[in-house]
Amino acid sequence: MSGGRTPLRLLVVLPSWVGDTVMATPTLRRLRTALPGAFIAGLCRPGVDQLLAGSDLLDEIHVFQPHGVMAPKRAASKIRGRAYDTALLLTNSFSTALITRLAFIPRRVGYSRDSRAMLLTDPVQPPRNADKSWKLTPAVDYYWNLASHLLGEDPVDWSVHTPTDCVRVPLALPDGVFMELPVSDADRSALSAMLGSAGIGADARLAVLNPGGNNPAKRWPAERFSALAERLIGDHAMMVLVNGSPAEAALCRSIRDGVGAPHRDRVFVLPDMGGTLGTLKALCERAALMVTNDTGPRHIAATLGTPLVSLFGPTDPRWTTIPVQALADGSPGETILVADPTLPPQESANDHPQRCRVDRIELRDVIMAAEGLLTRSRAR
Repeated sequence: MSGGRTPLRLLVVLPSWVGDTVMATPTLRRLRTALPGAFIAGLCRPGVDQLLAGSDLLDEIHVFQPHGVMAPKRAASKIRGRAYDTALLLTNSFSTALITRLAFIPRRVGYSRDSRAMLLTDPVQPPRNADKSWKLTPAVDYYWNLASHLLGEDPVDWSVHTPTDCVRVPLALPDGVFMELPVSDADRSALSAMLGSAGIGADARLAVLNPGGNNPAKRWPAERFSALAERLIGDHAMMVLVNGSPAEAALCRSIRDGVGAPHRDRVFVLPDMGGTLGTLKALCERAALMVTNDTGPRHIAATLGTPLVSLFGPTDPRWTTIPVQALADGSPGETILVADPTLPPQESANDHPQRCRVDRIELRDVIMAAEGLLTRSRAR
């Protein structure tokens, strides 16, 4: 294997966000398949471990708190005794590279970003355009390329990412490679108990609305989510579950409260019901539809085959082009709506925050996309 010995004890430093970790699962599966005798562990922030709980992708998961000047030292002391011979950094930060250096891991592979090349034994050049700006590259391919370097195989051909529209770019990921997440029987039982306690029967048709996001600029207006919920209930007899983190509970309640009285009792606030990442995975496995902003649950839903409407404002969706499963009729399982579909393909929505405000996505377009998916998708 070029670039170093075949890893026997490999530490993968996982991405910080839920969605990014989901997009890293094809790379984790590739490593597991290519290194059948290796011990492979992950290092992650709290919460990410719940996402991967029960998976065979990793033999062990170390959780570290990333906050504070001493955080890298504490994280390094936690993993040093495991005697890893190789670290693969799917993160871009200086601090995570420092952790692997302080843990005395001999080989450290990662992108040369955030002034950390000196901490890496194998600094990999990230994809750039001719003018040195960052090349618009889907995260699934970005992680896949690091595994190529680690395994001594051909790198990703970045030239495939030639944009022809402002919604998607072609993936370098091999055909038939998808993201993956485990859903345990315990997850399913917890979901059934949670829904049952709310009076939602096992035969109910479920729609999930995901109105949050780590950046308020990504959030489609709450009143439009309320209007969408009314339409899904009134025209499609669905139960609507509004998902969010505990910090987003008030936002979720505002959407429920914005639904008219005849339908409001069919809207449920998941943060108030004790929802977890485990129950969210089980819910995505069962739901007939999710409508979501650009945030982690989008990737969970796509992985588990939920018909999906994804809303993108001033963050370009091509950074997170993902492989999605087809519906029963062969059409894509995800419909992406962007704030400005007339944006030239060579430009990025990130550079046009006003032109690409998420509130420019009209309610009628979201309703049309949702109803189209419900019509084409398999019965659930």
